[in-house]
Amino acid sequence: QVQLVESGGGLVQAGGSLRLSCTASGRTFSIWAMGWFRQAPGKEREFVATITGNGGSTYYADSVKGRFTISRDNAKNTVYLQMNSLKPEDTAVYYCARARTFYPKMGVRDYDIWGQGTQVTVSS
Repeated sequence: QVQLVESGGGLVQAGGSLRLSCTASGRTFSIWAMGWFRQAPGKEREFVATITGNGGSTYYADSVKGRFTISRDNAKNTVYLQMNSLKPEDTAVYYCARARTFYPKMGVRDYDIWGQGTQVTVSS
């Protein structure tokens, strides 16, 4: 069974940067689109970014566009989220997830395997 393991979260001051990583087990990593979501306390899980199976296309939530970059290294079964110019409102638990298709998706229900999450806290 495929498992996703995130790392790279932590505490950072506003304006700082973090890079999240998500490594998947299994052999067919490049078949699936991957996504990053986040969930702040008391809020629903929301889409952040997604990338096609071959890394050729990416899509972002408007709230992170221009600040966050999603990428993947299929040789390492790993997807990344580079987060720059962080704001206090970016504070949340960040989850990576595997989509049900090769093509990028933005809905929570379009993903079937989730990591355990990693906390990102941005102080003002």
